[in-house]
Amino acid sequence: MSAPDLTGKVALVAGATRGAGRAIAVELARAGATVYATGRSSRETGRSEIDRPETIEETGDLIAATGGAGIALRVDHLDPDQVRALVARIDTEHGRLDILVNDIFGGDRYAQFGTKLWEHDLEGGLRMLRMGIDTHAITSHVALPLLIRRPGGLVVEMTDGTAEYNVAYRHQVGFYYDLVKAAVQRMTTAQAHELAPLDSTAVAVTPGWLRSETMLEIFGVAEDNWRDALDREPHFAISESPTFVGRAVAALAADPDVMQFSGTVVSSGQLAERYGFTDVDGSRPDCWRYLVEVADKDLPANTDGYR
Repeated sequence: MSAPDLTGKVALVAGATRGAGRAIAVELARAGATVYATGRSSRETGRSEIDRPETIEETGDLIAATGGAGIALRVDHLDPDQVRALVARIDTEHGRLDILVNDIFGGDRYAQFGTKLWEHDLEGGLRMLRMGIDTHAITSHVALPLLIRRPGGLVVEMTDGTAEYNVAYRHQVGFYYDLVKAAVQRMTTAQAHELAPLDSTAVAVTPGWLRSETMLEIFGVAEDNWRDALDREPHFAISESPTFVGRAVAALAADPDVMQFSGTVVSSGQLAERYGFTDVDGSRPDCWRYLVEVADKDLPANTDGYR
């Protein structure tokens, strides 16, 4: 596979402070796009309520290190006026928006996994809905008029879980988390329907078991020694780096036939198989098939044929 070429494209990655969003911003820039990367944690204003050390300026530094063009900005996507100012700036500076990635969430901060609806903290649960649903709706509402100015625009809604996997209620994550991810899938369906006559596309993308900064910290490892966590959780062997889903979104954005995916949910593993890219270790982890066929059946961890 040839490297994706997004030269001349302008992208907005909303929620790019860490994890998948950060990697997507970096990989889009590496492919040649001009990337606006947004988040709330900043060197200037301090940490957001997520209370993690990563900052949006660090994402900007990583983009610069690729030789790509990036603008890292502190934006709260729950504030429509801040989002309007952001989109107005993109319009003034470039007059176009080709790729919108809605990756805002951070609701894990409030998740009480395995807790029943009536036992879950209500304030925290409602905050999760605001952070994972309202942010996406606000951002698309404001940004889509610029995106549809030219044909061929792409909206990527980041979610967790394939459409098939999320048919069943994911009781392990609980009511609020499950509702957010189901809503993101529905938002993708709606946007795909409304964008189709305008020759634009909306696709939901899910990573697999992501080795985000938080996940690595939970297991007490770093990216360069993540396999040391397998003694604690053998199924972590199917995990993937954030770069994997970053490459997935870049490949998707560079596909002239991307509209064939409009309204669907695709995984990083599925896109790797289609476009031929790999994770940083040269493998192609297919997490969601592995979960169904191995982990959820309580079989011993064995990634043969899955990465």
